[in-house]
Amino acid sequence: MHKKRQKPKNLKAALSNLFSYCKKEAGIILFALIMAALGAVLTIAGPNQISKITDYIYNGLTGGISTEAVQEDIQKQIQSGQINIMDYLPEGTDPSSIDFQNLDLTDKNSELAQNIVNNIRLSDEFRAAHQDDGIDMNGIFKVAVFLLGLYLISALCSFSQHFIMATVTQKLSKRMRKDIDGKINRLPLKYFSEHSYGDVLSRVTNDVDTIGQAFSNSLAAIVSAVAQFIGCLIMMYYTNWILGTTTVVTTLLGLVLMVLIMKHSQRYFTDRQRSLGELNGYIEEMMDGQKVVKVFTHEEKAREEFDAFNETLYESMRKANGFANIMGPISGNLGHLNFSVTAIVGSVMAISGMGNITVGTIASFLQLVRSFNMPISQVTQQFNTIVMALAGAGRIFDILDQKPEVDDGNITLAKIDVKDGVIVETQADTNRWAWRVPDEKGNINYVELKGDVKFHDVDFGYTDEKIVLHDINLYAKPGQKIAFVGSTGAGKTTITNLINRFYDVQKGSITYDGIDVKNIKKADLRRSLGIVLQDTHLFTGTIMENIRYGNLNATDDEVKAAAMIANADSFIKHLPDGYNTQLTADGANLSQGQRQLLSIARAAVANPPVLILDEATSSIDTRTESIIQSAMDALMYGRTVFVIAHRLSTVRNSNAIMVLELGRIIERGDHEDLIRQQGKYYQLYTGKLELD
Repeated sequence: MHKKRQKPKNLKAALSNLFSYCKKEAGIILFALIMAALGAVLTIAGPNQISKITDYIYNGLTGGISTEAVQEDIQKQIQSGQINIMDYLPEGTDPSSIDFQNLDLTDKNSELAQNIVNNIRLSDEFRAAHQDDGIDMNGIFKVAVFLLGLYLISALCSFSQHFIMATVTQKLSKRMRKDIDGKINRLPLKYFSEHSYGDVLSRVTNDVDTIGQAFSNSLAAIVSAVAQFIGCLIMMYYTNWILGTTTVVTTLLGLVLMVLIMKHSQRYFTDRQRSLGELNGYIEEMMDGQKVVKVFTHEEKAREEFDAFNETLYESMRKANGFANIMGPISGNLGHLNFSVTAIVGSVMAISGMGNITVGTIASFLQLVRSFNMPISQVTQQFNTIVMALAGAGRIFDILDQKPEVDDGNITLAKIDVKDGVIVETQADTNRWAWRVPDEKGNINYVELKGDVKFHDVDFGYTDEKIVLHDINLYAKPGQKIAFVGSTGAGKTTITNLINRFYDVQKGSITYDGIDVKNIKKADLRRSLGIVLQDTHLFTGTIMENIRYGNLNATDDEVKAAAMIANADSFIKHLPDGYNTQLTADGANLSQGQRQLLSIARAAVANPPVLILDEATSSIDTRTESIIQSAMDALMYGRTVFVIAHRLSTVRNSNAIMVLELGRIIERGDHEDLIRQQGKYYQLYTGKLELD
C-alpha cells in the first residue's frame, strides 16, 4: 500500500506563484514588513544604551569617573587651555606626527585618543576635580527615558505589523478559497475522476490554512529576524570588530550545518502535505461508505488500508519534523556557544587592555550576541511553516493552473412565443424554447427546440489511447423515448454524458435540432436537459429547497406540482414539517426510494424539453416503481427521453431500444421487434441471460 515517494515539487515555482498571486496585497504587506523590520532594528539600539548604564553603575560603585563626563570635560579643558595635551601623550609618541587640530578624543576607534583620555582620567588632578559621590542617577535616568521611548516605538511598529498581517491574511485566505471554489466549478469531470474528493477538500482547507499561518506569523517573523540579524552584525562590528568577527565565525559553522539539513528536509514537507491529502481522501471515502463497509464486514480490511495511509503520513511527518527538530537544538546551542566564546574573548581583551574594552562594552556585546542568535533561532522555527506553506501553495496552484472546461459554443437558449408563424423571443414562461443562432453577419436566427438528437458515427474514449464507444449511430425524434440496455461498462451512461457535453467526442458529431452540440454553450445545453442520475445527491436544506434546485425561480406551487408528478407529495406531507423538513447528511433521514423520488421531482420542476434517466428507478422497490411509472410517463409526454435501465419492464413502451455491448450497438428496435429477433434482448427479457 505504500506509495513510492514522489520527487518534491518545485518550491521556487510555488514561491513565485504565491508572490504573483499576492500582487493586490503587495503594498500593504510591504508596509507591514517595513514595520516589522523597523521594530526589530529599534530594539538593537538597546544594548548600546545598556552599555552606558553599566558604565555609570560600575564607575559609581568603584569610585571611578563617568567616561562620558571625562570625554566632555577633557575636550572643553583642552580647548580652554586648562589642560596641556602634550603632558599626557603616551610614552614614545612623536608630537610632530599628530594632527592636534583634527584629533577627536571621543573617537572610540582611535587608540591614540583613548590612551590620552585614560592618562588624563587617571591623573590625580582630574580625579580630584571629577570624583563622583556615587552612581550618576541623572545619566541613568536620561538613558532609561531614551530606552523607554525606543521600545514604545518598537512595540507600536510590532502591533501595526501584526494587525495588518492578520487582516491581510484573512482577506487572502478568503480570496484563495473563493478562487479555488470558482475553479473547481469550472473544471472538467475528468479532473475529479483522477483526484479524490478528500484530496481536493484538503487543498481548500489544510493547505489554505497553512499558507495563512505562514503569512500571519512566519513571513513577518523572518523579515524581522533578518533585519535584526543585519542590524546586530553592524552594531557588533561598530562596538568591537574583534569580538564581532569571533561571533560571525562561530555562527557560520552552525549555519552551514543547518542549511544542509534544510536542503534535505524540504522534500519531506512536500510529501507530508500530499500524504495528508491522501489520508483525508480515504477517510472521506470510508465515512461515506460506512454502510457498505459494515454490510460486507470490511472493517478489518478498511482498518488495514487506513493503517497503510496513516503509516505513510507518519513516515513523512517523522522525517520532516525529525530534521526540523534537529535544527532547534543546533540553533539553541549555537547561541550558548557564541555567548561563551564572546565572554571568554572579551574578558581576556579587557584584562590585557586590548581595544579599550570596558565592563559596559562586554555587557553590551553579550546582549548583542543574544540578539544576534535570536533571529537564527526564529528562522529555524519558522522554516517548517514556510516549507509546508510552499508545499501547500504548490498543491493549490496545481488546481488554479488547471485548464477550465472548454466552452467554444456561441448558440444560446431563449424563451419564445410563436405569433403568426414567426418566432418571437419573450421573457414569459411559454414552455417553448428556441436556439439563438448568430450568423457571420451578426444576425440572429431562431431554431425551435424540439428535442431532435442524433449521433453521427461517434467514437469516444476517456483517453485517446482507449476508445470505449465505437461507430455509434442513433437518432431520437422529438417526443420519442429511447432506451439503452446492456451490461455494466457497455457504454450506456457514456452516451448520455456525451449528450450534455460532460465530455466531447474524438470522432463524429452529435446534433441537437440539427445543431452540433459543440456550438451550443454548455450552460444553455444543460439547461435544456433534465437529468435524473443513478446516484442521488441531496443538499443540506429543506425538501422544498432541494426540489427547487432544478429551477431556482420555481414558485412553491410549482415545486409542489413537480412533487405530485413524481408521486413524492404523499410521503412529503406525512413528514413532521412537510416540505419544510430539514435534510442533512445527503438525506440520510429518508429512504433510498424517497431520495430518488425527490431527485425525479427536481428534474420535473426544471420542465426540460429533453430528459435523461440514468437508471432512475434502480434504487426503488417494485411497488414504488409501479407507483411512479405512470407519473413518469406523464412527465415524459411530449419530451425526448433517454432511459438507461436494468429493469427491462421500465423500457417496454420505448419507441426504440438500443442494446449495447463493449461500446457498440448490437441490436435496435422496439420491444416487439427485439423479441422477434430473439437476440440478446430476448435472452435478457426471458431470463436466459442476466445483466451484470
